Amino acid sequence: MKTYAFVGPSGTGKSYRAQMVANERGINYIIDDGLLISGNEILAGISAKKAPTKIETVRNALFQSEERKKEIQDVIKKRKPDSILILGTSDEMVKKIVENLGFEPITETIYITDVATEEEMAMARDIRVHQGKHVIPVPTFALKKDFSGYLLDPLQIFKSKGKGKAPYISEKSIIRPTFSYMGNFKISDTVFKQIIDCVVEKSESVHKIHRAIIKKHEELNDGIYIYIEVIINYGYNVNETMQILKQKIIKEIEKMTSMNVLGMEIVVKGVNLNENINK
Repeated sequence: MKTYAFVGPSGTGKSYRAQMVANERGINYIIDDGLLISGNEILAGISAKKAPTKIETVRNALFQSEERKKEIQDVIKKRKPDSILILGTSDEMVKKIVENLGFEPITETIYITDVATEEEMAMARDIRVHQGKHVIPVPTFALKKDFSGYLLDPLQIFKSKGKGKAPYISEKSIIRPTFSYMGNFKISDTVFKQIIDCVVEKSESVHKIHRAIIKKHEELNDGIYIYIEVIINYGYNVNETMQILKQKIIKEIEKMTSMNVLGMEIVVKGVNLNENINK
């Protein structure tokens, strides 16, 4: 397996350009900040950007944990890629990652200055410093599970490669790490309850919500638990109706907030006999 390095100072746009650099060299696998990525899929690892401190970020990015190291190595052995692109802030950092993972020595090093102008790098630095935003080179849907509550925005890239050549098109995700000085990205419980209300209002089988309780996973902030009590209309199959309602609520909350629903319980507290009595 040939090992390529993509090197540049933090915040200069490496993750933004990683897939394009890999694509131009026929590389299908990327290691970026603790993640092993292939195409639109995260294959292994936990993003260093989710670490609670900057020290832990460095440890994750260098694969100093035996557990994380083995996870990456197992996928590489199974997939047997021809080449891989490793991102790092310095030559020494990439070399350390290669040594820790037991890869072959670096074949070629590409520097951010080879693919980005001074103006582009300055703009990337400004976004990193003043807005605390980071890019991960995978679509948002691939990140939702790992970055519940921290996603900021999907980012689509379209770049012309010249007349007669197919354009480069990719999707990336902008996130704010947990250690950001700007603070955690939080969603009010009221938002979840309003989404649930909207779903219930569209349901013919449910008369009203009796009570709704939202509980966050406080330690990890990686999702929520939902408990709701409902009054259903007479004439509907309770089990079937509640399963459908549960799926719709989970789908809407995860789509609209990027927050994982870790568990959900629906309790039927009563039956409304005033509607659908003829069913």
